[in-house]
Amino acid sequence: MSKAAPAKKPAAAAPPPGCTLDINDPQVQKAAIRIQASYRGHRSRKELREKGPPRVLEPLKDVVLIEGSAAKLTCRISAFPDPFIRWSKDGKELRDGPKYRYVFEDPDVVALVVRDGELADLGQYSINVTNPFGQCSDSARILVEVPAKIQKGPDNTKARKGTTVTLTAEILGEPAPDVGWTKDGEDIEEDDRVFFEIGSTTTTLTIRRATPQDSGKYEVYVENSLGMDQSFARVDVA
Repeated sequence: MSKAAPAKKPAAAAPPPGCTLDINDPQVQKAAIRIQASYRGHRSRKELREKGPPRVLEPLKDVVLIEGSAAKLTCRISAFPDPFIRWSKDGKELRDGPKYRYVFEDPDVVALVVRDGELADLGQYSINVTNPFGQCSDSARILVEVPAKIQKGPDNTKARKGTTVTLTAEILGEPAPDVGWTKDGEDIEEDDRVFFEIGSTTTTLTIRRATPQDSGKYEVYVENSLGMDQSFARVDVA
């Protein structure tokens, strides 16, 4: 058997009239130069627009953090080349880790996630954005809300007649809770002998010149918009 002769390739079809381009035509050469110049100008404008110091496009906003939950501070920035991001709280740098998490959601969106919220997270948070052309910064507050609670209740107390009795409870809450004391279920009416004081983390009931009539069951209670708590102690005066 002999090999078949290779098939001849069909001749290329001629372009339709008016669709040919002569690269030696002076008008074509001038048009090419204008296109190249336009492209170079567009590229230069783009580079000038993108390269430069960072800018904040959407600033940080204050957020509320509920105890035990997480909060996120989000900021939209413009920066090229890619910037160095640093977060801080009340002037102290925060390291990326289990408690504070640096998040990069989009090319121009950065965020800080604060986990396991507690009252100590209350404060001013700042972002600092730096690249070779400069830097920018912004800040916002994290407001922490904590249900009212009694961290440690008053102790049962035995006292002698005529002495001073004090009952102290450690309290917590944000917003700051309302505080009250009762004796045997009745609100205590304060005077110069029996009164209570409220501090930022404690409340103390004072009974001066104690008498046997001061013996009884004392209750301290705290309450805010997120919750309430109470604790009891027994006082015996003899």
